[in-house]
Amino acid sequence: KLCEGILNVLEKDAKTSCQVACLEALRILSRDKKVLVPVTTKRNMQILMRLAKLDATEDPLERVSEFPVIVEALKCLCNIIFNSAVAQKLSLELNLAAMLCNLLEKCKDRQFVDDIKCFVLRLLFLLSLLHTDIRSQLRQELQGVQVLTQALERSLNVRWTEEYKAAEDHDRPLSLQETDCAIEALKALFNVTLDSWNVHSEKESHQFRYMAAILRHCLLTTGPTEDKTEELH
Repeated sequence: KLCEGILNVLEKDAKTSCQVACLEALRILSRDKKVLVPVTTKRNMQILMRLAKLDATEDPLERVSEFPVIVEALKCLCNIIFNSAVAQKLSLELNLAAMLCNLLEKCKDRQFVDDIKCFVLRLLFLLSLLHTDIRSQLRQELQGVQVLTQALERSLNVRWTEEYKAAEDHDRPLSLQETDCAIEALKALFNVTLDSWNVHSEKESHQFRYMAAILRHCLLTTGPTEDKTEELH
């Protein structure tokens, strides 16, 4: 009942501070699988997707003041999808992966979006891990390898000297947010490329050579701490 009450509030146009507080409470509650059973419905998923700006027709990142709401809604979706098989099936029906890829593209060259990007990537990792049909959709329909490789490239601040050779300038370690984004992108890429041992086309060959160059650069990159560097590698 508490979760339903929170979602009823979130369905209305409440103030940003109220939305964030409600989403924080829902995120904590959503760690309990028993609590999720009655609230994992199409309607409730759509409420959270709307708050995460996943269904936005206009620029979803226009207002920086809404970023905390977007981040908390994405965190809630991460918990719900991880803990609920029903939510995983609804994600396919609601075309969640395509919306996430679209939001990830909108994060290009934008400021203050690292947290949003990180949780979009984490959701793509979870969906590709837990639902084989979504993994196939990402690979075949949504150009997931390209989208995730580009996200990894941006997180690592890759600078190219030749087509498949990145500059080896590693004077500055990655920030914590850059490292976390890179780790989530790597995890999602692993899932999406899991069945890609047989490369059929010239385009795929280029994509995997491009990815290999970025992975080499990743291995030469350091994070903000020794532990984070180890996790990244």
